[in-house]
Amino acid sequence: MSEKPSFFSELKRRNVYKVAVAYLVVSWLLIQAASILLPTFDAPGWVMKTLVVLLALGFVLAVCISWAFEMTPEGMKRTADVSADEAHALPYWSRKKFAAFIIGIAITAAALFAYQFSRAPGSTATSSASNKSIAVLPLLNESGDPKDEYFSDGLSEELIAALAQIRELKVIGRSSSFRFKERKEEPKAIGEKLGVATLLEGTVRKQGDRVRIVAELINAADGIELWTRTFDRELKDIFAVQQEIATAVASALKVRLLGADERSATSVATKNTEAHDAYLLGHYHFLRRNLEDYRTAVGHYDEAVRLDPDYAVAYAERSEAWTLIGDLTGEGKSAWPKAQSDAEKAVAIAPGLAEAHAALGWARFFTEWKFAEGLTELKRAKELSPTNPTANDLLGRCIVYVGRPDEAEKQARQAVNLDPLSFSAQLNLARVLLYLGKLDETESVARKAAELQPSGASSRRFQVLVAVQRGDGETALREAQLEPDESYRRFELALAHYARGVRKAADAALADLIANNRGLDYQIVEVYAVRSEKDKAFEWLQIAHDHHDSGMLGLLVDPLLKNLRDDPRYKAFIIRMNFPPQ
Repeated sequence: MSEKPSFFSELKRRNVYKVAVAYLVVSWLLIQAASILLPTFDAPGWVMKTLVVLLALGFVLAVCISWAFEMTPEGMKRTADVSADEAHALPYWSRKKFAAFIIGIAITAAALFAYQFSRAPGSTATSSASNKSIAVLPLLNESGDPKDEYFSDGLSEELIAALAQIRELKVIGRSSSFRFKERKEEPKAIGEKLGVATLLEGTVRKQGDRVRIVAELINAADGIELWTRTFDRELKDIFAVQQEIATAVASALKVRLLGADERSATSVATKNTEAHDAYLLGHYHFLRRNLEDYRTAVGHYDEAVRLDPDYAVAYAERSEAWTLIGDLTGEGKSAWPKAQSDAEKAVAIAPGLAEAHAALGWARFFTEWKFAEGLTELKRAKELSPTNPTANDLLGRCIVYVGRPDEAEKQARQAVNLDPLSFSAQLNLARVLLYLGKLDETESVARKAAELQPSGASSRRFQVLVAVQRGDGETALREAQLEPDESYRRFELALAHYARGVRKAADAALADLIANNRGLDYQIVEVYAVRSEKDKAFEWLQIAHDHHDSGMLGLLVDPLLKNLRDDPRYKAFIIRMNFPPQ
């Protein structure tokens, strides 16, 4: 009577060891390949997680099958049903062949891993493309007077604009770089968060009619200083100093990087120091992003163009301010013609200024609903300054509304890449992803936007809309209750209660939204559309159209209007909007 074989000898006889080793090595190869290919196609993070989980479950299944079954010339059979003679006759890989197979797969996986590592941020093998990047950190105000903060901030932003004129140089936008104004973080951490290889930082001391600027260029990976320079000038020479700094940065980067643009890193500015000071004050208030400060900014821009009637940037920014004032107050009929006039004036003065074309494109598209003209101007702005965050962001916002969401997604991602910590850029990407039906990624991006600016108006809107589309009323309600803006909170609550199936609460929330409507005509349309109350939806769609509500721009792509699309009245509104041909 033969001795019963041990468990481990059975594992060997049934090839469980070989199957396990082969499976693990092949899985490693697949994971390395996926880590390279998935980002190329902008796949969401859950795809990689799903692959890893499936491979883990597959390992258990493969081991169980190798224990219980054998592959024979007649097909797969239970191991218990295979006789000893049949087992000896089965195809068999020698140890040498099996080892060669495993080593070959392992080498391929290791090569992919090495390639992936070489592309990682902070790696010594960083590609030349990623090295062509810089973030201008806010220059510190050392004047001893907090009221001079606007001057140091404004100078920092003008350096950003000047460097953005250099083609092939990635320049991080103001929203992202200024998040490090009060934070003490190591250069490497800042570089990794912003995705740049170099940092420009320094100080500004303004005293009387003189200014001292200390600028320092730093390698983000190790914090090593590449160069530093001190500029002592009279205030009237501030424009020359900006050009000197930008040119010095460009020269330093060209020494280390191939292919830098030869064009001068200059921007259109005024020669009048008092006008420049007024513009900087206006810009300081403009970036505070609220109605009161927009109005204050307009007053300073008025002074800037009074002192210098040819101050193109001041006209361009005043145009943007008027656009936003008209939208926030519902007084577009009085504000928007001013926005259009200022943008046209800016382009006439400085036809090569990206900010001027961006302002004109935004005015044409947003306030006049001249979509083709608006897109032409915005594309021109991007041509003039390919890495300008404002031009990229506005272009991404507009493209999606004319029924080209795939192109809009690409553009919105580029805007985020140029300004990764910008609330506006992240929120616009969430909007585009929602229109594309990518709900998981919409939710992820929207949450990041809310983290960047928790008090931002509509910062919870897209989380609510995703939950409503999923039929998850409780999540929609929870997110709506966190909305910081009172008007948008009413809109979101009306949707959330309806998604919960609580009709009484939904009716009350909708009545509250209508009673306290402050320029959200289109949002009322969306609520009625979700409720499938078509007559009411079209009644309010007419009101929104008559009021020139900016929400009407979403008519082609808004998923909340799906219940209206088969109605002839919907198609009639599309024709009235006169969108470009699809």
